[in-house]
Amino acid sequence: MNRRHDIDALRVLAFGLLILYHAGMLYVAPVDDWGYNLKSGYLAEWLQYPMLFLNRWRMELLFLISGLAVHFLRGRLKLPALAWKRTVRLLLPLAFGMLVVIPIQPYTQAVTEHAVASGFLAFLPHYWTHGYRDYGLTWSHLWYLPYVWLYTMVLLMAVPALESGVGQRLRAGLQRLHGAALVLAPALPLLLAGTLRHHHPETHALVGDWYAHALYFTMFLYGYLLGVSHGLWAELARLRRASLGMALACFALYLFLDKFASALLHRPLTHATVVAAGWLIEALRYTYGWTAIAAILGFAHVYLNRPFRWLPYAREAVFPWYVLHQSVMLAVAFWLIPRKLGPVLEPALVLAGTVAGCALLHECVIRRVRWLRPLFGIDAVPRARIAATSPALTGQAQEA
Repeated sequence: MNRRHDIDALRVLAFGLLILYHAGMLYVAPVDDWGYNLKSGYLAEWLQYPMLFLNRWRMELLFLISGLAVHFLRGRLKLPALAWKRTVRLLLPLAFGMLVVIPIQPYTQAVTEHAVASGFLAFLPHYWTHGYRDYGLTWSHLWYLPYVWLYTMVLLMAVPALESGVGQRLRAGLQRLHGAALVLAPALPLLLAGTLRHHHPETHALVGDWYAHALYFTMFLYGYLLGVSHGLWAELARLRRASLGMALACFALYLFLDKFASALLHRPLTHATVVAAGWLIEALRYTYGWTAIAAILGFAHVYLNRPFRWLPYAREAVFPWYVLHQSVMLAVAFWLIPRKLGPVLEPALVLAGTVAGCALLHECVIRRVRWLRPLFGIDAVPRARIAATSPALTGQAQEA
């Protein structure tokens, strides 16, 4: 199996976008709708529109890429080996991150909210033992890891059925989707998942998070089923401009109806109108999410499926950066916000400090200390060294 450079590049870019998104959370208003560990004094309501533009597909794309990773690994590993590999790769960084990397996040929030007055080292034992009710042990932004692990285990239990004769025929039918069916049909299960949102809002608590599970497991399964189907990827590439146009149109209409329509009408709406508008808004939300992802996959397949020189290094760096970025960013912001440097300089320095901190910790510490590497989701022995001693393994696996 040849390595899919577009999937590697998409994974790197998607996690890079996550850093930008979390930086935006420091500055987006209103606070009631966009709560976060810290908030700058320089809040901007206009930021909610680009944040919404990303919010409706950013995590869905990451779960789809994770489903693709399981597909690639299934090509060379038996089910028990695959389950063990994913358990170590996902849960070891989760445990280490919760104990060592995450604590600075609730600490900065607790200090800002005047809930604690002691220093960070004095705070740590209380964090580990849940001594402070609202600032105890948490997985914070690492919630993605237990969710991916859970979906992987569920999917692996279903693999025998998926690889049976009936499963193969069903999969072949799905992989023959083309044209409007490929652009629109996958949005329907997402819309169905969306019916849970108002009764079971997303919590990232794993247990009882039914809306998130319905939405993200569907995307995870899409990634696994998409795999390396040449027909589907070629069709996504062919439809990339149409998908992009539909995504932009859906987002524009969604935003208009959700944010502006009732204000412009200047009159109360009937119950039937409210219900119809609500369903239309939901349909636009999930159609936008899927068509945006379809466009991203199509453009990536055309323009990113090549061995960029920077890609091998970035591919290794992306997991450590993911584990580190929010803690580094909040530590930098915690130090900068009281200095009131202005609405341009402050966010620029927060972003620069986050990138510099992640880069230095990854390059100078994590990748050079063998026992640290698995704690940040990368192989103890660099893959280049493994490939040099085992040429037959080159290009045979792809993780995301």
